[in-house]
Amino acid sequence: MRRNRAFSSRRGFLKTAAGIAAASSLPDWFIRECAAQQPATSAKPGSGELRIGLIGCGGQGMGDAGSAARFGKVVALCDVDAAHLSDAKKRFAGAEGYSDFRKLLERKDIDAIICGTVDHWHALVSMAAMKAGKDVYCEKPLTLTIDEGKRLVEVEQQTKRILQTGTQQRSDARFRLACDLVRNARVGKLERVEVWLPAGLRQGPFKTSPVPQGFDYDFWLGQTPKVDYVKERTHFSFRYWWEYSGGTMTDWGAHHNDIVIWALDQERSGPVSVEGKQLVDMIPGGFTAASEYEVSYTWPNGVIHSCRSTTASEWHGGVKDPKRQQHGIKFIGADGWIWVTRGQLEASNPAILNDKLPDNTRRAYVSNDHMGNFMECVKTRKAPICPAEVGYRSASVCQLGVIAIRLGRRLQWDPVKAQFANDAEANKHVAREMRKGYDYGMI
Repeated sequence: MRRNRAFSSRRGFLKTAAGIAAASSLPDWFIRECAAQQPATSAKPGSGELRIGLIGCGGQGMGDAGSAARFGKVVALCDVDAAHLSDAKKRFAGAEGYSDFRKLLERKDIDAIICGTVDHWHALVSMAAMKAGKDVYCEKPLTLTIDEGKRLVEVEQQTKRILQTGTQQRSDARFRLACDLVRNARVGKLERVEVWLPAGLRQGPFKTSPVPQGFDYDFWLGQTPKVDYVKERTHFSFRYWWEYSGGTMTDWGAHHNDIVIWALDQERSGPVSVEGKQLVDMIPGGFTAASEYEVSYTWPNGVIHSCRSTTASEWHGGVKDPKRQQHGIKFIGADGWIWVTRGQLEASNPAILNDKLPDNTRRAYVSNDHMGNFMECVKTRKAPICPAEVGYRSASVCQLGVIAIRLGRRLQWDPVKAQFANDAEANKHVAREMRKGYDYGMI
């Protein structure tokens, strides 16, 4: 009889909890706990009519806006690519289109915006939106540079707006359970963390070509240096150029390294040292962000945190160890290990997962629906699961890795001052020169 009730509870939870797929890798005690928490952890679809603007109508932005539309109405759209904007207007009928995000932000009837732009526009768009009185759901990584992160946190604090970073793994129960178990020493004293990320693209050289009609390439470049149009610089593959992103280090790394700082309870701090190197040379005239790399961080509590890309052959199944073909996180302690990735949670001993945590243990913030959590916080004004400072710290861990990879040496980092210790060369990478007309003055 107890087994039937557990099954019924689990089945009901799976129908309502947006962050859970199959329950097979989650222990029954945790599934029941999640089911009990669910009604209070996300906004109810259709409750109220929030008015939403989407800035950046590519694939990720459109997906985010579709999720947000469960809780309100998308009334405005913006993109510098007329083709993207046209597609978005077909999906969100009646929404007004703009090519300049500042014009969209002038509208007084918009409550919240979704920032789904390329990475180098995240900070400027989010800061401008908060200054205009809008709450913000911004895709990850929250910023292009560490300096942008500090500025963004200041704007959030000054304006009292809600900002949610799109690190949606925080609203996945597997990742939350892994963090709860690590924080409560279920693997014993934590000694090291291993993060595996997909290898990036290594292609080129690329040719210049005419700018497509309807694409404002100069505006797309924004703060970054002006260069001739190369289609591989834009849209999906922008992330493989140092100028606009950080390769898979800031793409997938913004997800998995974020879970590391959550488990370490270091969401408002950072590592004290970082060392990195590029493992293969990039092709001249092609993508610039390292496709294969390794980075090692040391945290204030002595935990060693490695972040490595798979190699191209490993990513395509050329090794015997299946973990090396996946990206994910392995927490290793004196008494065992926990492996977590999307759709999978494993431990060295089943008891690590299956033994219920005591009721008096300190637990992580609960969210089972990342967009729902944002919308709930827009209405209640409570802090979301990943506000600006947490998103900034998650992004900065990845950016520290990028800097270490590019310099190819060990760096000492002060997480309080947010600068490198006695290293002028490294500190030049904390901020970047912004192209005139596309700097902070434009907002």
